[in-house]
Amino acid sequence: MPKVLDRKPRRDVMFETNRDHWRNELRILEAQRRVIAEGGGEGATAKQKQKGKLLARERVEALIDDGTELLELGAFAAWGQYEEWGGAPAAGVVVGLGTVSGRECVVVANDATVKAGAWFPLTCKKILRAQEIAMENRLPLIYLVDSAGVFLPMQEEIFPDRDHFGRVFYNNARLSAEGIYQIAAILGSCVAGGAYLPIMSDEALIVEGNGTIFLAGTHLVQAAIGERTDSQALGGAEVQVDISGVVDDRFPDDAAAIDHIRTRIGELAASPTAPFDRIESRLPSADPEDVLGLLPVDRTRPYDMRDVLATILDGSEFTEYKATYGRTLICGTGRIDGWAVGVLANQRQVVHRQRGLSEADREMQIGGVIYSDAADKGARFVELMNQKGMPIVFLQDVTGFMVGSKSEREGIIKDGAKMVNVVANSVVPKFTVFIGNSFGAGNYAMCGRAYGARFFYAWPSASIAVMGGQQASETLLAIQLKNRGDEVSEDERMKLLGEIQARYDAATDPRYAAARLWVDEIIDPRLTRQVLARSIAAAAHQPKIADFKVGVLQT
Repeated sequence: MPKVLDRKPRRDVMFETNRDHWRNELRILEAQRRVIAEGGGEGATAKQKQKGKLLARERVEALIDDGTELLELGAFAAWGQYEEWGGAPAAGVVVGLGTVSGRECVVVANDATVKAGAWFPLTCKKILRAQEIAMENRLPLIYLVDSAGVFLPMQEEIFPDRDHFGRVFYNNARLSAEGIYQIAAILGSCVAGGAYLPIMSDEALIVEGNGTIFLAGTHLVQAAIGERTDSQALGGAEVQVDISGVVDDRFPDDAAAIDHIRTRIGELAASPTAPFDRIESRLPSADPEDVLGLLPVDRTRPYDMRDVLATILDGSEFTEYKATYGRTLICGTGRIDGWAVGVLANQRQVVHRQRGLSEADREMQIGGVIYSDAADKGARFVELMNQKGMPIVFLQDVTGFMVGSKSEREGIIKDGAKMVNVVANSVVPKFTVFIGNSFGAGNYAMCGRAYGARFFYAWPSASIAVMGGQQASETLLAIQLKNRGDEVSEDERMKLLGEIQARYDAATDPRYAAARLWVDEIIDPRLTRQVLARSIAAAAHQPKIADFKVGVLQT
């Protein structure tokens, strides 16, 4: 029988300190989101309004069903980057999961207040990620196009490589071939290579007066062939619908075009779904609000990951797998919004390796570290979840695999490689939440960004790096001092160490990861259950699960 994990937390000074800290961090994040949502600022917003246009976020709000919310992805994309060009809030494009006419869809909306919707390198990466989500989860894809095309000062970082601009059109073709519906509305400029995106979609619409689509703008046409023309005569709605037939339909304004998209999505055939088990949902018996008090501000302090699971799982019920073996990795099954899921979570409490031994003989295990037995257990559990056809949730707070001569003699590399192999070859949907530390090969084994989870989310407490800040800083300092080859005073040593630590801390901030799209979104820990439930439901839009195979495993 499942075990109820609802243990009432001690509401002591530490609990209150933790809760106050994370509440304040969430307030800061929310204030930063409001700044991001302002896009290119008041002047650019006013220009859009003067043309009778809706703003990107207004378009998305009009598109999705009343009473629903966009699960925005990549809001912090390009955070702190491209400052020499005035910045690019959200990389100049709004992306997320939105319910349209009762169907979950991937929505991509250019923000024309940010450099006229031009594509920066991270704009391209973000749109490619949106297409990847649509492909993997077989979700309809809606493009609200209003873009001046490639940001020319950075063209060499956007245009020629495999995962640059051209990959978007490649994905257009592949999505259509896979039967994944795409519809695009041209609500403003759509020029040059960017013109292929809506036309390679299954259907394309255009707004009269504001919408234009052509391979070369008026200035380039004049320079290339000497022809003088204006944008509407070159590629406006009447030209591209009535004369060329390039675009399917034209509409008087944004609202009418968006309403037509809603109609088209509502006509789609019902999507086949995977046979993942689901029953009636139940709320956790633990209070999700408590998670802020459970999570230590000092990321080196221990806590019991089972208390976190109690705030996420239906009824706070969890059936643990091999509970007395490999104790630094918690494995087991439960439900999220009725969906049956497997869970792998790093245990941050310090635990005894073998409780049956005398006090003198007991070996202590460091919380958050993956030992050989934990890696063996995790690999076996992932295989089992694939055998049973159950989606897997990874909750990361891992400092890596155990090091040292004893671990090497136990075969830690072999056991770690086995776990990484199985996670890489897993065919059931995977979902990763970066709760705390995500260091070294522990990031890989617990399904980091390179390992194909359907969605990646981070808490404000997340820290992603090759190793911990203190260890990395001391290692880098030792290398610097060795290269200098002279005596350094203790004061200078501490100053250098502080500078290295500050740079490293900045690079391990979750906003740093989100800015580079290493995670899909930074989420409120109290909403983890809701975010995962929606993600699992999105991943269920597939007719079957592929056959599970692994390669050569060292045993």
